Amino acid sequence: MSFVQFFRILWAYRFLILLTTFACVGGAFIFAKLIPDRYEAHSRVMLDVMKPDPITGDVISNSFARAYTKTQIELITDYRFAGAVVDELGWAKVPAFKKAYEAQARPGDGGFRRWLTQMVIANTAVRLIPATAILDISYSSSSPEAARKVADAIRKSYVDQSVNFRQEGASSNAAWFRQQGESLREQLTAAQERKTAYEKANGIVLQDDWSDTDTSRLKALSSQLPTPALGPAMIPQASPAQAQLAQLDAQITTIARTLGPNHPELVALRNSRASLAATAAREQSQALAAARGSVAGGPSIDGQVAAQQNKVLANREKIDELRKMQAVIDVLRAQAQKVMGRAAELGVEAESTESGLTMLGSAVAPAAPSWPNVPMITGVALMAGFILGILIALASELLGRRVRGPEDLGMTGVPVIGVIVGFGQKAGRKGWQQRLGFRRPGMA
Repeated sequence: MSFVQFFRILWAYRFLILLTTFACVGGAFIFAKLIPDRYEAHSRVMLDVMKPDPITGDVISNSFARAYTKTQIELITDYRFAGAVVDELGWAKVPAFKKAYEAQARPGDGGFRRWLTQMVIANTAVRLIPATAILDISYSSSSPEAARKVADAIRKSYVDQSVNFRQEGASSNAAWFRQQGESLREQLTAAQERKTAYEKANGIVLQDDWSDTDTSRLKALSSQLPTPALGPAMIPQASPAQAQLAQLDAQITTIARTLGPNHPELVALRNSRASLAATAAREQSQALAAARGSVAGGPSIDGQVAAQQNKVLANREKIDELRKMQAVIDVLRAQAQKVMGRAAELGVEAESTESGLTMLGSAVAPAAPSWPNVPMITGVALMAGFILGILIALASELLGRRVRGPEDLGMTGVPVIGVIVGFGQKAGRKGWQQRLGFRRPGMA
């Protein structure tokens, strides 16, 4: 079928097409006037996804931000959030709602509160405003004031429940970390008791820097030997406590750049530094005392060094065992400090009311209904009616095919001998109505 043939059919059934179009438009207009009005109120909340958490300092990465926003959208229409809205508005005490539920109640539907919650969810829509971190929460109702109240109640429930989620999760994690911290403390106490008992049994005391008193005395005596008699290995260097003190100072300086001054880990390092500084001072005092004793009199320095070396070598295995015990104690102490520090952070987070959300004003009662949208319904009905009229026209033509031009004869295989030109026209020239078949040949 050519375009000319198709157009001829439409022209022949033009009144039918117009009638169908007007009927659809009229029916849609009447429908739009009969259905009840729906009012839609909007309430907005901003997600602080770009700001660091005020408690933990964590920042949501860009790859996780999209999943985070989708999760928040789904949570707003969750049963727990919508149920809190029902409780906040007191709908369970409204007789009209109770009567409406009893009229359609059925076994296994979840009960009256579940029915009210589903009503809130069905009329709620949440969308993320493009290129922003703002969630638009809308609620549709037959009353503009009811739509406003429910929209604000949904936003409030969302913020409150978000705080509750954070507090519940932080409280549960803090309890677990405290339990693990107590267990580590018990293990640390037992390890320290074993070390103390071993020291008493063998008469050896291992200091916090893993050096025993005999070794420290040997170092102090070695430092008093005449310079020519000293070998490269006997040249006095900084004590172990002083070396560890320098390393600890560097570690504190590095960590202080990223953590706050009151962070548990930084506080623990400062406490360790104070203890290590006391040990370094004690070693220096012992070295000075040994030097003074050798000057006052008694055995020669060489003899004292040799005797002290023999004593250190005799206790080497016992000292190694003590050092293993001290290594276990240091590991347990570090783990306990980290675990209890994390428990303290989670405890603060569990008490925080920060939700990471910012409410942007309150909802406003809409002045005009959002539905029915008469212009939109009329436009859709106009297009649908026109298309329906064309389909009816084509179906009518197929059921009763007619010859409306020379092209129709050509489709049947009948030869066209000639076409009679209308009166008042020159031969070989046709008017536009004759060309399209809207005027029969022979008519003026």
